[in-house]
Amino acid sequence: MKKLFRSQEDRKIAGICGGLAQYINIDATLVRLIAVILFFATGLFPFVIGYIIGVFIIPNEEDVRE
Repeated sequence: MKKLFRSQEDRKIAGICGGLAQYINIDATLVRLIAVILFFATGLFPFVIGYIIGVFIIPNEEDVRE
């Protein structure tokens, strides 16, 4: 079973985009580009709040891997 986690190796800020890219098997750059578009499309504040919540809810890769 696949698990969503924050990437330890493919991270720029908190690893959320890198972990999401690994989860859905696409390039992390594409996920980051979509994240930047959503950042501006949502009026900045909702995306930032969602990202901060994700940092606290999504576990690090080392905590998920056995």
